[in-house]
Amino acid sequence: MASSSASSGAGAGEPGPGASDLLRTVPRGIAQVDLQTNLWTGLVFIVALFVGGWQFGVFGLLGTVVATLTALALGVSWRDNVSLGLEGFCGTLIGVSLVLYLNVRWMTVVLVIFGAIAGSVLTAALNVLLKPYRLPTLTAPFCVITTVMVVGGPSFARVWDRHAGTAPPSAADPGTALGWGELWQGTFSGVGQVFFQNQWYVGVIFLIGLCVAGWRTGLVALVSSLVGLLTGWVLGAQAADLGAGLYGYNSVLTGIALCGTFVSVTRLSALYALVGVVAAAGLTAGIGNLFAVVGGHTLTWPFVLVTWVFLAAVPMYARIARA
Repeated sequence: MASSSASSGAGAGEPGPGASDLLRTVPRGIAQVDLQTNLWTGLVFIVALFVGGWQFGVFGLLGTVVATLTALALGVSWRDNVSLGLEGFCGTLIGVSLVLYLNVRWMTVVLVIFGAIAGSVLTAALNVLLKPYRLPTLTAPFCVITTVMVVGGPSFARVWDRHAGTAPPSAADPGTALGWGELWQGTFSGVGQVFFQNQWYVGVIFLIGLCVAGWRTGLVALVSSLVGLLTGWVLGAQAADLGAGLYGYNSVLTGIALCGTFVSVTRLSALYALVGVVAAAGLTAGIGNLFAVVGGHTLTWPFVLVTWVFLAAVPMYARIARA
């Protein structure tokens, strides 16, 4: 997601990618969930997904491959978009989220395939609509596709049969008293929750992948997760939810986006990013409550909305510049 503009008529006259090129694109697509193009970061992320559960690795790869091939087949620019993984990351999240919500079965496979295809089309549409404003699509296509599927799912018996429960951890363990264990585990889990992983050790693997891309990126992710968690604690969020990283992951993505990826780093812009990180954590509860009637699927909506607003405002600020 380092860039997300597709040129008109993209793909025309470009040499076709070879098998090795396509293989390298898949991990880059997974790395782009966290706004990275680094091949090795993507490979570490794949390991993290499989550590979290084989189903997350398999369905994440399925979504990435389908979305990437869809964009390539429809003629999206290989050089400017596909090769950088920009057409795969929403497919990754669609695959991981749907297997989490709907469990492992053939209907989930079908939905991931069609969801990834639809996500690829929506990515292209948003690129066209947002290009005049220099706004990236971010994970908005994933948010739209997954929200539609989980909201509509209960109407279809073959979709919703044996679906997984999605109640937050606080439903079984209420209380706002934050212990040391929830603090440090929640900080690492916030990094992993970007991929719907709530085990702290999986979050550590994802953090290692981000550090492979650059130590500053890893530091921003870790600090952003902690700030998101502390924001939720100050406001009185449930400790079990904080310990699961539910208030950190949108802050992680927002921090990475606003501190170096889309905004040039200065002392002032770092404070600007910090405000965005806090806002994303605060909006997490708002989006969750808004969607409570359909299961409270917050997804990465807070990251998308906050980052769009903060990037759209940059041209008005003489002391803050786009990267």
